[in-house]
Amino acid sequence: MSYLQVAWTDPATQARGYLVIDRLVRGVSSGGLRMRAGCTLDEVRGLAEGMTAKEALNYDPEARYVPLGGAKGGIDFDPYDPRAEEVLTAYLFAMRPYIERFWTMGEDLGLRQSTIDTAIEKIGLQSSIQAVYPLLDDEQKARRRLADAFAVDVDGVSLDELVGGYGVAEAALAGIEHLGLGDPTALIQGFGSMGGATARYLAKAGVRVVGLVDVNGVIANPDGLDVESLLLSRDAQGGIDRDRLRPGDVELDREKWLDVEADVLVPAATSYAINAENAHAVTARLIVEAANMPVTEEAEEMIDALIIPDVVANSATNSWWWWTLFGDIEASAESAFAKIGANMRRLVGRIIDAPSPRQAAAEIAAAAVKEIERRF
Repeated sequence: MSYLQVAWTDPATQARGYLVIDRLVRGVSSGGLRMRAGCTLDEVRGLAEGMTAKEALNYDPEARYVPLGGAKGGIDFDPYDPRAEEVLTAYLFAMRPYIERFWTMGEDLGLRQSTIDTAIEKIGLQSSIQAVYPLLDDEQKARRRLADAFAVDVDGVSLDELVGGYGVAEAALAGIEHLGLGDPTALIQGFGSMGGATARYLAKAGVRVVGLVDVNGVIANPDGLDVESLLLSRDAQGGIDRDRLRPGDVELDREKWLDVEADVLVPAATSYAINAENAHAVTARLIVEAANMPVTEEAEEMIDALIIPDVVANSATNSWWWWTLFGDIEASAESAFAKIGANMRRLVGRIIDAPSPRQAAAEIAAAAVKEIERRF
C-alpha cells in the first residue's frame, strides 16, 4: 500500500501526471521523474516500489548515508513534443509542496537533469533534491561536493551520465564471469545515459557490443561497433549519428532489435520492452535490466536466461547521488567507480546463485527495510 498517490492534469494540454510516494524514511523519499507517452499510474506505482527496494539494497549501517523511502513521478506526454518543457514546468509547479519537503527527484526516461534543473529554477525552488537537505550535517559543504561531482568530465562525458551505466556494466561482467561466457557479445537497447555508459564500459572490458538500439532503429555489426565514436556523437536524446557508421555496420528497423544475436542483452530504455509477445525471440544467456521494469513477469517465465533485476543492476545512479552528498565518497570519478564497482559486485554476488535472483533481491531489500524501520 503506497503512502501517497497524486494524479494531475495539465489544463493547457490535458497531459496526465502522477506522483507515488511508496514510503518515507526520516520523512523523505527518493525517485526519478520520467516523461513518456502512455505513462500510467500503475507504472509509476511499480517504479516507486522498486525505488524502495533499490534504496534498501544499498543500506550500510556504517555509512553516513541512510537509504530514503522510495518514490516516482511520471508524466504521460511525448518528450519530443515542443510543449514538453512547458508541461514539465507545470507538473513540477503542481508538485512543488512535495518536492520542498518529501520527494527528492532526478532525471529518468525522457528527461535530462539539466532540463529538470531549469524547470525547478523557474518555479522558485533551490533544487530537485532539496527535501533531503535537513538531513545533512553540513548542507553547504555537501552541496558543493555534489556540484563538484557533477562538474567532473570523463573522456568527454559528464560523470553523472556515466555512474548508472558503469554499475550496469559491472553487474553484466559479474554475470558473464558466473556463466563462463568466452568472447562475450552484447546488445544494448537504448543509448541514453544508462545505455551509453553501459556500452562504453562493457566495450572497455573487452565485450563486443554487436548491437545498439536508439529511437531511430538498430545499428548492428557482428564484429563489434565503435562504441566510443558513437557515444561521443549522440544527440541529447541518445540518438546515434548515422554518419559515424563504419563499413560493416548495418541498419535495421527498430522492431527487429531482438534479431541481433548476443550473449548479453541489456534493455536500457522503456519499461515492458520484453513481454509475452516478443519473449520467444530472446536468445541471450544473460539479461541485465538497465531500464526500470523492462521484462514483464509473464515474459520472465518464458525466458531461459539469467536475469539480473533492475533493483540491483541500475541502482548506482541513485546511490551515487547520496554517497556523494552525504560524504561517503569524494567528488571524483575514481572514488565513484571504486564504490560502485565494489557495491555492485557485492550485491550481484548475493543473488546470482539463487533460483530467482529477483526474489532474492526482494528478500534482501525487505530485511533491510525492517532494519531501517527499527533504527528510524
